[in-house]
Amino acid sequence: MYDPTVARLTYRALLGRRRAAILFVLPGLLLLIACAVRAFNGVDDQVAADVLGGFAIATMVPLIGVIAGTGAIGPEIDDGSIIYLLAKPVKRPVIVVTKLIVAIAVTMVFSAVPTFAAGYILNGNGQQIAVAYTVAALVASIAYAALFLLLGTVSRHAVVIGLVYALVWETLFGSLVPGARTLSVQQWSLALAERIGGDGMITSDVGLPLAVALLAGVTLLATGYAGRKLRTLTLAGEE
Repeated sequence: MYDPTVARLTYRALLGRRRAAILFVLPGLLLLIACAVRAFNGVDDQVAADVLGGFAIATMVPLIGVIAGTGAIGPEIDDGSIIYLLAKPVKRPVIVVTKLIVAIAVTMVFSAVPTFAAGYILNGNGQQIAVAYTVAALVASIAYAALFLLLGTVSRHAVVIGLVYALVWETLFGSLVPGARTLSVQQWSLALAERIGGDGMITSDVGLPLAVALLAGVTLLATGYAGRKLRTLTLAGEE
């Protein structure tokens, strides 16, 4: 279920000059905020949790997921170059799974690593806050990559829809509206962070068993449907 050639092409597309520059902006901003907060506020566990929860998990991770998930397949479908890949003797589910693995890896690197670094800058991992939010970023990266990869296969406006979802649903509703929180990848990932962090430092509206089930279910369903959608794409010569 993994093809090295497909993976190499996908990495090259995601880490091209323009997209890579965008991927570096949000982690850089997080680290800049962390340094400024530490310089002006000193070590404060609650402030560290607020920064990591309010910016890293609520904003940075879903946005990076949008860039990596949709960018792994969407542009190839939009410009028609996907036909060259589909013409090769590689099963279409293998293409989807390979691209998903690459999207997950890119999302994890550009979200989890800076989250841990920012947490360490803010409070030296006091109350296990840096580790807790890093774990949340890792598991959220998997679900976001799958969701946005699916979005890239079903819509030519995947980036716009993904940005609306990330900024409106996850950042706004997922953080502020109680009823919507239970349907937020952010809250599911925070359920794991809550178990790791110090008492009362991190909270989630979703219990851990349900959160794990939802994260796994959404990832599997999104991947499966993306594979089915790719199977329906036909080459010009097949029509």
